[in-house]
Amino acid sequence: MALDAQTAGALAGIYSSTAIGASIILAFAGIGSALGWGLICAKYLEGISRQPELRAQLMGQMLFTGGLMEAFPMIVLGLSMWFVTANPFVSAFLAGLK
Repeated sequence: MALDAQTAGALAGIYSSTAIGASIILAFAGIGSALGWGLICAKYLEGISRQPELRAQLMGQMLFTGGLMEAFPMIVLGLSMWFVTANPFVSAFLAGLK
């Protein structure tokens, strides 16, 4: 299927907008994860200072919660890569041309 210049320009705009959107989403996911880790560790240290005998239990809970916190950016990375490589907006645009 041959594309004219206007359609090719529109496709380039869709790809570039999707890449920018995915980059912004990834940046916010990374910032959110970093802030989450900071809060988790701060509360862990606060809990140890209040009750030192619960250190082992608090560490297990901190690592579990931190693991959940780290899963979020990986999920966002997978979704962003899906949007960038198998862009559903392009297929919808091309289907609208027919």
